[in-house]
Amino acid sequence: MSPPAPGAAAAARKDTRGLARATPPVDEAWLVRARLPPSFYARPVLAVARACIGKVLVHRDPAGLLAGRIVETEAYRGPRDLAAHSAGGRRTRRTEAMFGPPGRAYMYFLYGMHWAFNVVTGAEGYPHAVLIRAVEPLLGEPLMARRRGQVPGSVGLGNGPGKLCQAFGLDGGHYGLDLCGDRLWLAEPPPGAPRWAVGTSPRINVAYAGEWADRPWRFYARGQRTVSVAPRD
Repeated sequence: MSPPAPGAAAAARKDTRGLARATPPVDEAWLVRARLPPSFYARPVLAVARACIGKVLVHRDPAGLLAGRIVETEAYRGPRDLAAHSAGGRRTRRTEAMFGPPGRAYMYFLYGMHWAFNVVTGAEGYPHAVLIRAVEPLLGEPLMARRRGQVPGSVGLGNGPGKLCQAFGLDGGHYGLDLCGDRLWLAEPPPGAPRWAVGTSPRINVAYAGEWADRPWRFYARGQRTVSVAPRD
């Protein structure tokens, strides 16, 4: 990854001005103890997508422990949902993980350039998944910044599905991972973390799905500037 461009530090200071970063510090012991159980994922996809807001994404990367609080998600409710990869019951090598048990990672390549991370939900055999669109970094920010070619504190470390995967080092090698294991998981936020109001909107870049594009199945933490696109509040 190339070093930050000239002026990046100043840009990052500008980007983070007013950014709500009131989540208390968190450590590995808490993140392990607060790992979400299988029952969290074995629920309807819309419920899980909303409930993920405020939870913590954790990756035990070979280069260090990384964590970020989730600020934006999208629900995909195939096979009827024409915006879902599993629309029409499409079951391929790419979509197979979505048909498996809930609480698995579904990774896919976005625009032929970036990886995207999803959590599989619901009952086995029903290919529903939640796309994690954006996070607020909590642990490992210097490593995230190096991977993103930015500086710690930059809003651009995790404000988009491809960006957060690059920052967290998530790729096709994480496909199908058990999210209740010790490599990649979701956890409760630390004690004292603020509760965020949750907003909804149509999903992003799914105009091809016709009427399904208008479903308000994007969830975001109101007022958080690490949300990828407007609306944010």
